[in-house]
Amino acid sequence: MRIGYQGEGRSYSHRASSELFPDSETIGYSSFAAAFHALHDDDLDRLVLPIENSTTGSVLAVLNRLAKSAETLIVGEHLVEVRHALVAAPGASLETIATVHSHPEALSQAQDSIEMRGWRPVPTHDTAGAIRQVAERGDVSEAALGSAEAASRHGLTVLQSNFMDRDHNTTRFVVLATGEHEISGDANKTSVVFFTAHTPGALALSLTEIGLRGANMTRIESRPSDQAWQYRFFVDFLHAPGPEGVSAVLDPQPATVTDIRVLGTYRSAR
Repeated sequence: MRIGYQGEGRSYSHRASSELFPDSETIGYSSFAAAFHALHDDDLDRLVLPIENSTTGSVLAVLNRLAKSAETLIVGEHLVEVRHALVAAPGASLETIATVHSHPEALSQAQDSIEMRGWRPVPTHDTAGAIRQVAERGDVSEAALGSAEAASRHGLTVLQSNFMDRDHNTTRFVVLATGEHEISGDANKTSVVFFTAHTPGALALSLTEIGLRGANMTRIESRPSDQAWQYRFFVDFLHAPGPEGVSAVLDPQPATVTDIRVLGTYRSAR
């Protein structure tokens, strides 16, 4: 199988892909857009992308593309504990650092720690790519935020381990595929996106009805739609396993929900 991810080798996305598909070929892409295009062009069998972090919340670039990609389905999820290392060229120290380079999501996960030291965050396309660039320049005023494994590969020094704002920092990755919506017997989690009627209490009524049908909602996110001041809602919920569990929640469609689309049903990673 050909498995795609966003970033370079030894990035967290590469790690997630390798843990999920240890015997498959993994292919990194420079952007989320390029990775989605590769999946849709049948260059990949599966695509592994981050969708949520326990510190910073949703990865909006991925969430927004899922909403617009009717042929893409979530077929699995995977959790990766993210323990950033602050790394720099040999000879650097915490006193020589002026800038910290990494993916915007990683920088956000250590925002307070970076600001407290007066360093300037510099966004790059990927954690592993930031480490590679810092190694290539060899400037002791530059540090990168990423995995210690990637730092070792490029000969950088770990200045501080576990450099992040919250100890529980974990990223949820989803496995994406194209094709028909198939539900396995052990699939107990479903992701949907929908609109609600423009009436008082419509969203509350929708969520209440879903809950009364036996679903345990684990996440809700509102995002702008293609029309100004109209919002779509992303909801993840747990339910009884298999097709019958999904049907019990979504059939018939909740009364105050419109344009609902199932993004995928899969086995929960927790």
